[in-house]
Amino acid sequence: MRRILLFLIFLIFQLSLVAQKNNVVCSDGLFRSTPEAEGVKSEGILKFIESVETCNMELHSFMLLRHGKVVTEGWWNPYQPDMRHIMYSVSKTYTSTAVGFAIAEKRLSLDDKVISFFPEYSECPINSFVKSLTVRNLLNMSAGEEPFTDFRLRDVDWIKAFLCANQDPLKVNKFTYNSYAAYLMSAILQRVTGSTLLDYLQPRLFDPLQMKDVVSEQSPAGIVCGGWGMSIRTADMAKLGQLYLQKGKWNGRQLLPASWIEEAIKAQIENGTSLTDAEKAKSDWAQGYGYYLWRCQHNAYRADGSYGQCIIVMPDQDAVLAITANVNDMQKELQQVWEHILPAFASNKLPENRKAYNALTQKLKTLELPSPFKTKSEIKKDNFSKIYAMESNDLGIRNIALKQKDNLCYLTIRTNSATHNFVCGNNLWRYSETNKNSPYYNTIYRNPIGLSPFAVAGNYIWTDSENMCLKLIFIEDSSNENYHITFDKKRIIVLVTNSEASESLPIRMVGNLETEFE
Repeated sequence: MRRILLFLIFLIFQLSLVAQKNNVVCSDGLFRSTPEAEGVKSEGILKFIESVETCNMELHSFMLLRHGKVVTEGWWNPYQPDMRHIMYSVSKTYTSTAVGFAIAEKRLSLDDKVISFFPEYSECPINSFVKSLTVRNLLNMSAGEEPFTDFRLRDVDWIKAFLCANQDPLKVNKFTYNSYAAYLMSAILQRVTGSTLLDYLQPRLFDPLQMKDVVSEQSPAGIVCGGWGMSIRTADMAKLGQLYLQKGKWNGRQLLPASWIEEAIKAQIENGTSLTDAEKAKSDWAQGYGYYLWRCQHNAYRADGSYGQCIIVMPDQDAVLAITANVNDMQKELQQVWEHILPAFASNKLPENRKAYNALTQKLKTLELPSPFKTKSEIKKDNFSKIYAMESNDLGIRNIALKQKDNLCYLTIRTNSATHNFVCGNNLWRYSETNKNSPYYNTIYRNPIGLSPFAVAGNYIWTDSENMCLKLIFIEDSSNENYHITFDKKRIIVLVTNSEASESLPIRMVGNLETEFE
């Protein structure tokens, strides 16, 4: 009897070890498991990775959850798990989540008239279309068109521009994608709660789900943009998807009413009306639209942002997939999910497949963006440190300092008001932080106040003995700057380009050697 008891204790102990192995909780608060343990084929995930790379899709990260556990995750160097990534329109889903909380707290309702929240604009020439708009119209994209292209100009009253726009009455109750509807929704939330969107979500969503350091662009009026501008980590994207999959429940606590989730994820309005039935069947932009959520093929739904940001929730598979990227063809990106990830799901736990799992694990360790340079130079230069006084230039740069030591290049840019330091690795990515606005935010219609410092990854090579190329990627918004520096005796010629002005000619600067330390 004693032997049987000892054997049972030993067996329970071994089973607990297996359970711990497949249910590891990490610092982000998510459980980790293995694909096969949760009924997912490792080879299917590997095919997905290989396919997006073969198609030259620039994914930055992905995280796949099955049965509430992370079964695989990967980041393409220089992107890293602890770094935020811009969400673009995925931000809208956080806004609609806040609306769900506010409705549950009876601070507003779906049928409230939009104009009722802005009495100071009641004397504007508001047409009947705008007078009839409700919160529901803002959420399901039936609020008309955006007033004008430069709506985000810093000296414009965004609310007034929206409310006073001469909207087409034929757009009533018709799907028309409008990011500023989400901005108006954020403004309404700020009025009824007395808090910004992020502050309101902090105790209700961010704290319970352990979402840390969430930031967002704001309007000149200090209102969170709502329709774009949030930056968040991949794991926190996955958590939002999991919260929706669990009908608003987290760790046994009902955060959002299940009834709200059910309403938010179903098709509230028809989209893709210009497509044929055959075209609709293949399009993930024609399956219907909920409350800042897109219906997808295969009974899935998603939060969706420009350039490939998405949180895909697959209820039939009890799965969530979060992706950050820089992809232009998002339908093609989603198609990779349907062709490779979807068939990888099994209804039950799968036998361990060590070969496939090891192949996937090895692949995840080597994920990296393609080299930023067209050629891979092996040229080595002696260590040096030089400071150049720059002649008058369009960028307002007064000095450029360059220091090369131990295969690192230290770039310092000085203007009349600031000094910015960057580190670049020789054919390797190296990280730094800067208060210098990224190219994405360095425009007249984006507001970077409160968002810096920005995480930057730097890389450089010598293309020949007199020419150096440096690339700086601003990790959180994926914009980049490129410096081509020609060393011409005691001066340098610098050509600067960036991803936000890729069609423009390089900005040319000339600098004269001021100080040199060999």
